[in-house]
Amino acid sequence: MGKDDSEFMQEAIRLSVSNVTEGRGGPFGAVVVKDGKIIARGVNQVTTTNDPTAHAEVVAIRNACMVLNTFQLDGCEIYTSCEPCPMCLGAIYWARPAKLFYANSKEDATAIDFDDQFIYEELAKPVAERKLFTRQILREEALEAFTKWRESTVKISY
Repeated sequence: MGKDDSEFMQEAIRLSVSNVTEGRGGPFGAVVVKDGKIIARGVNQVTTTNDPTAHAEVVAIRNACMVLNTFQLDGCEIYTSCEPCPMCLGAIYWARPAKLFYANSKEDATAIDFDDQFIYEELAKPVAERKLFTRQILREEALEAFTKWRESTVKISY
């Protein structure tokens, strides 16, 4: 671990602590770094924005993409105060940063009642066995959009 890595992680941790002490949300913070500089920060804003997707990593990714004016984080690094939940990990993979660093583990999060294990378990089950009622409908009608996407000459692939 380089000196810069620990400095960037210290900022993510500082954000997580201040988010709690200032009563703004859960104990999670994240920063996005490009070329050795922090370009974006994020804290958990689930309760302040009434947005269940406003996790620190997602907020930081959104902010970084606005700064960079792009939908991918090529050449970036993400430092997050806790091992990402399944949603955030998916978002991180979609954003395509070069590296991910985390401090607290998912087991540490479970110990304070942020337990994502049920999501991992649900994802491993066939759709029909999941707790959330799920049924596929109108597939043939929906395929029109996919056909148009495949044939489009103006799309931006990602």
